[in-house]
Amino acid sequence: MNKRNKLIYWISTVWLCLGILSSAIVQLLHVREEVDFFSQLGYPPYLLTILGAWKIPGVIVILMPRMRLLKEWAYAGFFFCMSGAAFSHMSVGNGPKDVLAPLFLVGLTIVSWYFRPRDRRLVATNAEQQSPDTTHIAHGKMKHVISSSDNNNYYELKSKG
Repeated sequence: MNKRNKLIYWISTVWLCLGILSSAIVQLLHVREEVDFFSQLGYPPYLLTILGAWKIPGVIVILMPRMRLLKEWAYAGFFFCMSGAAFSHMSVGNGPKDVLAPLFLVGLTIVSWYFRPRDRRLVATNAEQQSPDTTHIAHGKMKHVISSSDNNNYYELKSKG
C-alpha cells in the first residue's frame, strides 16, 4: 500500500470513527434533541440505546488490527445505519443539513472500506493475486492445464500441444 492510499485510509477512518462514536454517545445518553429527532422520524426511543450500543464495538473493530470478518460486518452496519438515517430524514421532509450529515458518514464508510490495507481485508482482490493456481496434468501426448480462480471457484481446462 502506498503512502497516499494509507493516508486516505487513516484520515477517512478516523473521521468515520469519530462521527460514529459521537453519534453513539449522544444516542446512549438519550440527549433530548436526539430523542426528538427519533420521535419525528417515527422511531421508538429505545432504538437509540440499541444503535448506540452497537456502534461502539463497531468503531473498536474498525480501528483494531485483525478480525477481518467483524470489520466487514462493522462497515456494512455503518453503511446501512447511515444510509437508513439519510433516507429517514428525506422521507419526513427534513432539510439538507439533516440529510447530508449521515450521507457524509456513508461516504467516509465507503472510502475507508475501499482504501483499507490488505491485512484488514477479508479476501484478496484480483489485482493482489500474482497468478491463478495452475496445475499441469500429463495425459498421453497432450498436456492439459487446469487454471482456477479463487474468487469464484471457476475452473478452466486448456489443451496445450
